[in-house]
Amino acid sequence: MSEAPSQGARAVFCLCAAEVLTMVGVFAFPALLPDFVAAWGLTNTEAGWISGVLFAGYTMAVPVLTTMTDRVDAKKVYVFGALVAGVSCLAYAFMAEGFWSALGLRFLAGVGLAGTYMPGLKALVDRTKGPKQARWISFYTASFSLGTSGSFMIIGAVAEIWGWKAAFLLAGLSALAAFVLVLALLERAVPVPPAQPVNPFDFGPVFRNRAAMGYVLGYAAHVWELFGARSWMVAFLAWVLAAQPGAGGPSPTATATIAALLAMASSLIGADLAIRFDRRRVCAAAMLSSAALAAVIGFLGGLPYGIVVALMLLYNVLIQIDSAALTTGAVMAAEPDRRGATIAIHSLLGFGAGFVGPLAFGMVLDMAGGGNSTLAWGLAFASLAVVVGLGPLALRLR
Repeated sequence: MSEAPSQGARAVFCLCAAEVLTMVGVFAFPALLPDFVAAWGLTNTEAGWISGVLFAGYTMAVPVLTTMTDRVDAKKVYVFGALVAGVSCLAYAFMAEGFWSALGLRFLAGVGLAGTYMPGLKALVDRTKGPKQARWISFYTASFSLGTSGSFMIIGAVAEIWGWKAAFLLAGLSALAAFVLVLALLERAVPVPPAQPVNPFDFGPVFRNRAAMGYVLGYAAHVWELFGARSWMVAFLAWVLAAQPGAGGPSPTATATIAALLAMASSLIGADLAIRFDRRRVCAAAMLSSAALAAVIGFLGGLPYGIVVALMLLYNVLIQIDSAALTTGAVMAAEPDRRGATIAIHSLLGFGAGFVGPLAFGMVLDMAGGGNSTLAWGLAFASLAVVVGLGPLALRLR
């Protein structure tokens, strides 16, 4: 790897930009969830399945795709993932017509995300080093929130003018633009082979690395809450707004966009706090804070819409404080020749929780009375609080 700092900075810029482009389609369904529920007659549980199945696809593909980056240049994996992400969104625009077709195509989108998000992180790690590396990692992981913001904003705006098919078409073209960007601009890097021959798919040493697994399990609790909240935030705010005709404030989709931008800043601030202070304590404090608000926010839907929006924005800030800090902690605690495998397990458990979180939220919502019940929304958000409240226990692993 070249010592030139410009190469590292160029790699960071290229990968962050590509991440934002591939993310346009990731939250496209949650951004339009109320519309799809109405158009296709979906139950909340079915909507939860479609929201979460993307992360099921991610979970099934990421152990293979990310672990491969210990042996082949992560750039090759990334361009494959971007291509799959683009095709899945284009196919959704032309072929999705109900629960089953949407389920299959969103699963394929998850495979695309598995080939881009964490392989992109590995590509960054392979092309940077030195004291700035931890900060570069935090920039990359925080760009996930920028991509989320772009997803909600772009999908919502395009769908409002031209319909959801045009929104998914644009998402597909954005992912293909990321494919071209990485293929053309990211320089080649050769992974460093291990000193001793090892099976790259032997995950035993990763699971035995207690320091890394503490961050991995904490990340799983974090992602359960994060994706559960993001998948249902627009629907929750739409319900609050519908009960208050003429209420002022940003639309549910605009709120989700603002929330994701604030979350990006929050993630960067949290990453900086983790560098300055004890990383585990910073992450634990963030988890307990977001759990406290999650336990009550769903019960507050009867408050004025503007106040609910403000609380939701605060909630998103609290959720995201520990995001980059947890991922950076796992990477730094990993054995150097097993970083790809460690990142794979990090993603496997994290995004596996990301699949279950939205689904469990929808199931609680249905069982407790449906989307028109304050009690149901309260219990659904409280279920997120229970899971993320377990995160600090995982961080006690050393």
